Amino acid sequence: MISRLIILSTICAMLAGCSTERPADEPRTDPGAERPAAVPARDYTYKVIETYPHDVNAFTQGLVVQDGAFLESTGQYGFSSLRRVSIKTGKVERIEKIDARYFGEGMTVLNGRVYMLTYLNQQGFIFDVKTLRKIGEFSYFGEGWGLTNDGSRLYMSNGTSVISVHDPDGFRVLRSINVTLNGNPVLNLNELEWINGEIWANVWQTEKILRISPETGIVTGVIDMAGILPTSSKTPTTDVFNGIAWDSAHGRVYVTGKNWPSVFQIEVL
Repeated sequence: MISRLIILSTICAMLAGCSTERPADEPRTDPGAERPAAVPARDYTYKVIETYPHDVNAFTQGLVVQDGAFLESTGQYGFSSLRRVSIKTGKVERIEKIDARYFGEGMTVLNGRVYMLTYLNQQGFIFDVKTLRKIGEFSYFGEGWGLTNDGSRLYMSNGTSVISVHDPDGFRVLRSINVTLNGNPVLNLNELEWINGEIWANVWQTEKILRISPETGIVTGVIDMAGILPTSSKTPTTDVFNGIAWDSAHGRVYVTGKNWPSVFQIEVL
């Protein structure tokens, strides 16, 4: 009996070392969800404009451009944080660590406040955008994955094909968006970014970004980011592609991944 427990513990430790987030199959559609009329999505690719250093210990969950710097939320129990980072140097200029009970997730900035999700605690935090000091909390049902905003409302993903729209005051659910690609619901929607009236979404465990209509949920375009991080730059701790930031002042898009050594400014083609 003791030997069996030792073997079981060893297996669990090995699995935890690979990833502390819920494992999933390849991104897939949900056969049980309602399917609207199929609208073909346009295919896009990319060109790297600039490459900047990134902290390889940052398990990136949320990424935004704010006042000429990155604000970044990171995950993992005991290592989650909210940080301000220099775009050019990758240096962490300010950091607010999250209690070890929480696994940090997606983040967005609205009206001088940083809203940040946690993975399984159904608990979110609000920080002052200047000081990164916590000034409030909010709650929600289910898992927290990605977060963005349109200037007045918050948009949240939870790993399913549904993006929920929330009132920033109290986080009340206003409506839900069922996301479909070529007529099929898409699961594993992760980090989100609002760009020129669209929701851009990472799809967990892929190197693809979806461009989503917030009105209909229809995916109008798929950006294939395959090969964005060279094989030579990957290590055993390199995790999945995740992180989209939009610099509206200069029209720049940045992408990165969890524990990646680089952030890339890209042009979509």
